[in-house]
Amino acid sequence: MKKVKGWWFTTTERKLLNNDGRKIKLGITHKVKGEIIPCKYGLHLSPRIIDALAYAPGPVIYKVEGSGTIIPHGEPVDKYACSHRTYLDGGIDISNVLRKFADLCALDVIHLWDAPDVVVKYLKTGDESLREVSREISRATERSTERAAARKKQNLRLTRMVNRRLRKKGR
Repeated sequence: MKKVKGWWFTTTERKLLNNDGRKIKLGITHKVKGEIIPCKYGLHLSPRIIDALAYAPGPVIYKVEGSGTIIPHGEPVDKYACSHRTYLDGGIDISNVLRKFADLCALDVIHLWDAPDVVVKYLKTGDESLREVSREISRATERSTERAAARKKQNLRLTRMVNRRLRKKGR
């Protein structure tokens, strides 16, 4: 029987979602009957942890193995829907790991904007006392940056339109 290994996230309740409610325990295999359709019906998993994160309903991660009917999704494949899923390892809440990962990703691109000092300090230290202030400043900066970018685009468009009209008038 073909098998695929990968990653799967769930909530801190450690139960199957979508009105299923079965408890998740290491070593057990859940099974579903019926037509397996990615994104609609089946027991899902992703071969790469970053892809699993995109579908994560919560911070609890499992290393899993899918078997039975296996239907790939995406090009390249970012997840599988399976009729069987076995929980091999994990079942741990990785909220802190995910937060640190997000901070590191933000630091990877921090050079692309003029980040306020408090934002940089929060990202580098993880000091929770700076978290909310950092979030508020980032959002305000993002909004004003988006408005400025939109206004710049609008100005460029209007300038082009007026210049075209002026050229027509001069003919």
